[in-house]
Amino acid sequence: MGADRAEGPDGAHTAADRAAGSGRASGRGELWGWVVATALGCLLVLFAAGQTWVRVLGGAGAVAPTGGDLGPVLTPAALAGLAGVVAVLAAKGLGRRVVGVLLALCGVAAAAGTWTALDDAGVTGWLRERNVLHGVTDLPWEPVAWWPVVSGAGAVLMIAGGAVAVVRAGAWAGMSARYDREKSPPAGAEAQVADDRALWDALDRGDDPTDPR
Repeated sequence: MGADRAEGPDGAHTAADRAAGSGRASGRGELWGWVVATALGCLLVLFAAGQTWVRVLGGAGAVAPTGGDLGPVLTPAALAGLAGVVAVLAAKGLGRRVVGVLLALCGVAAAAGTWTALDDAGVTGWLRERNVLHGVTDLPWEPVAWWPVVSGAGAVLMIAGGAVAVVRAGAWAGMSARYDREKSPPAGAEAQVADDRALWDALDRGDDPTDPR
């Protein structure tokens, strides 16, 4: 019956092409989903680092610190993470896995910076140093809890993104692979170029390239 008839070579080739195309599309979708999630994590840390993490109580005009003031590692880690996302797109093979490890380490640094930023002694010392001209020695304060949470969530996304890149990077097509395909001449192009060069050389010598001799 028609349903039981085996496919010929052309049918098998077409099925294989469809499967390969589906696999490439799936890999591209996974790659760009990873890019969005990981870059979002970096941006969350970067944005949170610029916000005020401490509310000063009873100190009119007192200067309050940002997350970047209390955790100096946050901004560099987030920027390095964004660079890592771009590097994963540009690299391939082992290079992607190495970048993935570095990206995860940036996430760990951001998580550690978030965790230690609200250390009581550190915050009190910062407030004392920055507000000494106000004539105060100790200012009561409380954390603005929202921004450390945002920073911590971003750090988790960075760590997860680095781990996923280490495990899955080999299945992703990147810009380098596409560039190599575009750079490579089509089949027969090199031979055509050689023939054209020989034709012009013959004309320069004054030979008739149409002469069969």
